[in-house]
Amino acid sequence: MEYDVVVIGAGPGGYVAAIRAAQLGLKTAIVERYNTLGGTCLNVGCIPSKAMLDSSEHYHNAAHTFNTHGIELSNLKVNLPQMVARKNDVVKQNVDGIAFLMKKNKIAVHHGHGSFADAHTLSIAKADGSSESITAKYFIVATGSKPASVPGVNIDKQRIITSTEALNLPEVPKHMVVIGGGVIGMEMGSVYARLGTKITVIEFTDSLIPTMDAAMGKELQKVLAKLGFDFHFGHKVTGVASKGKQTVVTFEDLKSGEVKEIKADYTLVSVGRRPYTDHLGLDKAGLATDERGRIPVNEHLQTAQPHIFAIGDVVKGAMLAHKAEEEGVFVAEYIAGQKPHINYLLIPNVVYTWPEVASVGHTEAELKAQGIPFKAGSFPFKASGRARASMDTDGLVKVYAHQQTDEILGVHMIGPRVADMIAEAVVAMEFRASAEDIARMSHAHPTYTEVFREACLAATGNRAIHM
Repeated sequence: MEYDVVVIGAGPGGYVAAIRAAQLGLKTAIVERYNTLGGTCLNVGCIPSKAMLDSSEHYHNAAHTFNTHGIELSNLKVNLPQMVARKNDVVKQNVDGIAFLMKKNKIAVHHGHGSFADAHTLSIAKADGSSESITAKYFIVATGSKPASVPGVNIDKQRIITSTEALNLPEVPKHMVVIGGGVIGMEMGSVYARLGTKITVIEFTDSLIPTMDAAMGKELQKVLAKLGFDFHFGHKVTGVASKGKQTVVTFEDLKSGEVKEIKADYTLVSVGRRPYTDHLGLDKAGLATDERGRIPVNEHLQTAQPHIFAIGDVVKGAMLAHKAEEEGVFVAEYIAGQKPHINYLLIPNVVYTWPEVASVGHTEAELKAQGIPFKAGSFPFKASGRARASMDTDGLVKVYAHQQTDEILGVHMIGPRVADMIAEAVVAMEFRASAEDIARMSHAHPTYTEVFREACLAATGNRAIHM
């Protein structure tokens, strides 16, 4: 069977690319190796983790803040099986929704593992042992990524686990070691810390969320310490062993060379993800990967074969669902003859702990490295009336603006609902707004967004009103 476009992988990048291609009148198919659509994000990533984060936050508030609000409870306890069941229901609703969208847009869905037989033919191996071949004028590789590991560490998926297994634990652990201080580890660590688990973080670098602005990592560390997190920065994990119902982690202090050992019920390996480009038959299509397993592409996301495109986690850039979605739309529109555009600097990054962390644009370190003259303004949530009312006073908003032009160059937030608030900063920067522009726009009172305005006032010459 021949199509105009065949998308390999049904995650956020893939299914969005397929929908946009179909909207543009292209005969489209999507190939997915698993039984459900939605990829990592909908099945074992973004969506289920947020469901667990929300459930655990409700429990934590019930245990720690409801009395202050005048709400008295007794016999409060965690029903983890029900929490997991609710998460599974949320996932089902979302993946069922994607299946509906495929039908609505008349997109053919082929389940099975797709691999190139040649540059224009895809062979699909099905679960029942049969196979079929399809051809297309254009292909979009959107196969996403898999959890990475630490050299020498065997992930047994029982006690030594990834975020996938952490979503379905049969019990609330007493102690969990988290290897890696990045987004995934902090989010899943937060889930269990709120439920009563002691979390020990072992991080190779000297800070949390090291890819974000340094101020955000420092503030997040303070917040998580209140939840009982312990941190070991500048340490390298040298081994993890599973012994019965315990894991034993050995790790080395990079400064002193001292070797340490710690025991825990579970060890969560969260050191990032690697592109899933295995067994795709890329060589048969005349393609190769780089040293990290990524597929090289040009500015139009075309591979070495111009009719084959690659998007999302299999190409360079941040491994973010919304980045993959933008690229999926970009490729579909480019194939259709349009002239789409993506500004990668303005793709926001979010950590869904509580408080949340969100950023867009340049960090302070990037501005200094590039020699860009800048001024900074910040404002804390503890000075916000809305934050006081909701008892969410941890965190701050930091704004970087150009020293001469006042154009906003970067916005970094940690606080309540900043995952939503960051959109205002994205809009402002997309239209090259100045800090003064935001400072002069009316923000409803009382709202969290006033903190962004106050930070912009601070960046324009120490004009913050409520500090």
